[in-house]
Amino acid sequence: MRYIVKIMAACIFISMLTGIFKPAAVDAQQVMIINVKGEIDGSQVALVNRGLAEAEKSNAAAIIIEMDTFGGLVDSAVKIRDVISQTPITTICYVKNRAWSAGALIAIAHKHIAIAPGGSIGAAEPIPTTEKTIAALKAEFAATANKSGRNVKVAEAMVDKTVGFPGYAEPGQILALTDYQAKEVGYADILAADRKDVLGHYGLIDHEIVEYHIGWTEKIAGWLSDPAVKSFLVSIIFLAVFTEIKTAGMGVAAFIGLLAAMLFFGSQWLTGLAGWFELILFASGVLLILIELFVPGFGFWGISGVSCILVSLFLTLGGNSTALSLLSISLLLAIAVFLVILKYLPSSRLWNKLILKDSETIEAGFSSSHDYSAYVGREGVVVTLLRPSGLVDFEGIQLDVISEGQYIEPGVRVKVVSSNGSRIVVKRV
Repeated sequence: MRYIVKIMAACIFISMLTGIFKPAAVDAQQVMIINVKGEIDGSQVALVNRGLAEAEKSNAAAIIIEMDTFGGLVDSAVKIRDVISQTPITTICYVKNRAWSAGALIAIAHKHIAIAPGGSIGAAEPIPTTEKTIAALKAEFAATANKSGRNVKVAEAMVDKTVGFPGYAEPGQILALTDYQAKEVGYADILAADRKDVLGHYGLIDHEIVEYHIGWTEKIAGWLSDPAVKSFLVSIIFLAVFTEIKTAGMGVAAFIGLLAAMLFFGSQWLTGLAGWFELILFASGVLLILIELFVPGFGFWGISGVSCILVSLFLTLGGNSTALSLLSISLLLAIAVFLVILKYLPSSRLWNKLILKDSETIEAGFSSSHDYSAYVGREGVVVTLLRPSGLVDFEGIQLDVISEGQYIEPGVRVKVVSSNGSRIVVKRV
């Protein structure tokens, strides 16, 4: 009996040790698969951001992006490239059919690349094909290839046809690699007929699969990320600010502006352009404008608020020359619309401080010059020589006058023949 108890105790102890040293990271058994198909745009950026965020949160074993694209927007591809390059999780790109142009940049950002038979990668010559765009995109490709440990010359030849790559593309031809060529130059680890082959090659066959496709959230984010739509939303925000300053608390403009801001910043948040700093800056700007509306001052709070809003929008739009152009167009559009509806809006205290409304009219007792029409027909004595202008004394009042052209000596009596504003014309009596 004693031996049985000892054996049972030993089994329990061994079981406890096994439990202690058993890996507990169950979440690490997941493999996130993100489907990137069609044009690379804001929708794809939002999708990849969502997939990578959840993969990092759950400590996934790997991320596989299954790609089939002819290309798309370079700025969207750069955003996807950046988040893929920065994630600590193992990344694998499975080129199911093709990864051309912007898709090639995304593919070579991964730690591993698998390509399906008949697949291809490359052909990334930018449009428009200018020296500036080629140089910029070639640098992006070269830096990405260097970071992922691949041949930089291959990446450059995908963008700049003047470079060429011996045995694959002559100078004057843009480089596009077939499936076996990609494997030969180190731009693909394996030729994989399907997803199962990819999972098997990288030791992920027994892991739980979590798949991501574009949903309505990503589609809306992509649509809202279109430059024309972004410009329209920014114009609405500007117009709401102007209208709220003019009307001071009517509420309708504030509600519409808030809705436009939510759509704008929400879409940029999903695509990774807007962060907490931009949101806080925008909210601070709105708060400062509200302070200006209800607290006596000289415009400091309002100017500071508008400045905060401008900076937040500029940073969210990218913080570059394109953002500046888009911001300028939106501001001009908002001003044009505001001028059209200006006369239909009531005025606030802040608006009255900013706009000069009073005018010096004749009816209010103001005049731009003296009226000497009452002196017509009156006589006076010349004080200084008129040649032809000078001073004349009208019963103790000396006025500047002008003769009809002749010189008139002092002491001669003259008569006013006409008066026009401050101009008095005289002649000899």
